[in-house]
Amino acid sequence: MRPSGDPLTVALGPVAAVLFCSAFFQFAQGILNPLVTVQLVGHGTATGLIGVVNAAYFVGFIAGTIQCGRVIDRVGHIRALPVFAVAAADAALLLALTEPPWPWILSRAALGYALAGIYVVIESWLNDKATTATRGRIFALYQVVGWSISAVTPLALNLGDTEGPGFVIVAALGFATALVPVALTRVGNPEIGQRNHFGLRRLVAISPLGVAACFASGLVNSAFFGLMPVYTAEHGLTTADLTLVLTGATLGGLAAQWPVGVLSDRLGRRPMMLAGIAVAVAAGLVPFLAHVGAVPVMIGLVFLFAAGAGPLYTLGVGQTNDYVMPRDFVAASGGLLAAWAIGASLGTAIAAQVMAAFGADGLFGYEIVVLGALAVFAIHRMIRRPGRSGPPAAGAP
Repeated sequence: MRPSGDPLTVALGPVAAVLFCSAFFQFAQGILNPLVTVQLVGHGTATGLIGVVNAAYFVGFIAGTIQCGRVIDRVGHIRALPVFAVAAADAALLLALTEPPWPWILSRAALGYALAGIYVVIESWLNDKATTATRGRIFALYQVVGWSISAVTPLALNLGDTEGPGFVIVAALGFATALVPVALTRVGNPEIGQRNHFGLRRLVAISPLGVAACFASGLVNSAFFGLMPVYTAEHGLTTADLTLVLTGATLGGLAAQWPVGVLSDRLGRRPMMLAGIAVAVAAGLVPFLAHVGAVPVMIGLVFLFAAGAGPLYTLGVGQTNDYVMPRDFVAASGGLLAAWAIGASLGTAIAAQVMAAFGADGLFGYEIVVLGALAVFAIHRMIRRPGRSGPPAAGAP
């Protein structure tokens, strides 16, 4: 007998443990990401080498999205998760046991690989337990967890010595503790069964717009958060102003996740994608066309920008998984994370070249061009075929 009640309430039971698990992983990652750069700077590491260490994370992440699906297929989600979590904890602890920068390149690559496996497990699990009617809201909650942790964890670095091993150990504890909610859950993990293995080309054939949205999310958000310090410095803002601006952007992305998820289940992924792009482009046009001197105005603009652009990954995941079979969720999750990671690894580099050529305001020009291209492609796809989420098309059965 099927349980009654609101579909979302019913759907949350099987994924609650996974969401708690995700919170601990996000906490550990949120500690390590800024800590690594802070410690590299403290050791006097050259800027070029700092870039190599950080790039190694994305190299490992992309490799993980390609290969980790085979581990999941072999042993299942619940047993694969400890494998990747232990690998992540080991990679974190290597930072405390070795001197930068060269051993840290290997450590960051290993961490990227392990986290790719972790997120493929989590996202394919969420997709397996979601339906077309609840997928937007479930993934919105998943993103709310991630954005909330991202807003809080960097502040934790003010509570202790960032040069010692203490925070690295805290991050390793986070990776280990993340396993507890899943280990205690009574909900069975997704069946292994017969799964398909395919790459990005096949995924693009299944959902061109879903892949494009995840790729664009990486291009847009990595450049925005990575280069805003350069933008604010060029416009004479202080470090304190920068922290307020980045906090405003993080809160904007966080605030948009749930309402966008709810509306995407009701109205469709693609209409919400276009609405978000419109908000982000409108907010980005102001600092692109005119100098914004007042910090409160800048905070309001980046809040709106992130509110529009922040949910693109969630919408891309929902759009894609509306069209895949359950046996394809692992492959689809890996492919979408790979698309995001490729975009994230390219976004900062491309935007930096645009800023070098056109000045600091080129950051928002770059963002507008990427988002505009995605909007044009979304309209093209809406013309080509009806969506599966949201209200049925006119005349549809």
